[in-house]
Amino acid sequence: MIDLYLPLVLGLMLGITPPGFRNDAPSGAQPVPPAPADAPLLAPLPLGSGDDLDATRAPEPQTPSGTFTTATEVRPILSATKSSWVAVREFDGQDLVYFTHLLAWRCGLWDIRYGINGAPAGNVLAMEPCNDTLAQPNAINDVVNFSPYVVYPLGSVESVSVEIVYDDGATDFTKVQRSAVQIP
Repeated sequence: MIDLYLPLVLGLMLGITPPGFRNDAPSGAQPVPPAPADAPLLAPLPLGSGDDLDATRAPEPQTPSGTFTTATEVRPILSATKSSWVAVREFDGQDLVYFTHLLAWRCGLWDIRYGINGAPAGNVLAMEPCNDTLAQPNAINDVVNFSPYVVYPLGSVESVSVEIVYDDGATDFTKVQRSAVQIP
């Protein structure tokens, strides 16, 4: 599977956009200039009704930097890898639901929300802040304070619903069955 995504990721890192992801503007089209510094931000977007979630947030700037820290940069990758967003593993008499794949692209996200066995994706996974001072801002460094998995009783996880909120306010969703994401 890595052989399918490696060329995409490498191409994106080098600034090469695959045909299915590019804005196919006519040749000779001029790029849209950035908004003036004093231009008003877009109106904040409503993002749900949970008490633990912000009611509104202003979208973050989406200027690609090549460091995969914006929704613009991570959306193509996460859209292409929905089946890898979570994994379930039986370990030490428990079910562990891993979010490692999403955490590796968390700098372009505001939230990772999940629900188990048909429950709405209302649980918010705590995420380590982006490490903007490092060469790899998305590197997972603090697993003590920000666990990449959640724990459930053995055999209790049948399905996982996941909703991600990109840092531009857009959302994406998937629901997977245990059998499709279980790690042997």
